[in-house]
Amino acid sequence: MNLDEIAGIAHQPAGIPRGVVVLTHGAGGSRESPLLIRICDQWAAQGWLAVRYNLPYRRRRPKGPPSGSGAADRAGVAEAVAAVRTLATGPVIAGGHSYGGRMTSMAVADDGLQIDTLTLFSYPLHPPGKPERARTEHLPRITAPTVFTHGTSDPFASIDELRAVAKLITAPTEIVQITGAGHSLDSTTLDVPALAVEAGLRALN
Repeated sequence: MNLDEIAGIAHQPAGIPRGVVVLTHGAGGSRESPLLIRICDQWAAQGWLAVRYNLPYRRRRPKGPPSGSGAADRAGVAEAVAAVRTLATGPVIAGGHSYGGRMTSMAVADDGLQIDTLTLFSYPLHPPGKPERARTEHLPRITAPTVFTHGTSDPFASIDELRAVAKLITAPTEIVQITGAGHSLDSTTLDVPALAVEAGLRALN
């Protein structure tokens, strides 16, 4: 399998990769998300091969939200991990922003996807204003160390809500708190990619 099949773009490190990172986008986005580009650049600067890719629904159409149960998108996550394993040896880190992170977490929890670290950006714990609709059922089945990078002004989950549900995961977890940031994780004061990558590396140890 090559990266064209997953609509993937690779960020190459200077030398032999220490491992591989594969990240995908949120519900309204694509692999061209500025956040994904910056995070992949940061991983490459740390010596990792980083790949950003489109989920299957985004490969089918350039705009619009996901549809259906998400099973096809979870399968797309597994395809992407299989593809990057052919490109480099070493640990595999997978995740994504919002919906993409949720699909990756579900693939790890319920589809047998084996990775070394799960990295989730702006995890959509519940729809804005509807905390009773928490998307947590699969979290206790996650067995990979998990990093949440999350803004304190994200309407999809407060930091306190996230801390509570992170305890459902049996593997080690860390929450990287981005003060003042919303769902897009934009920050004028904090280097979000650097903080997320540092936490991802800690999770491997």
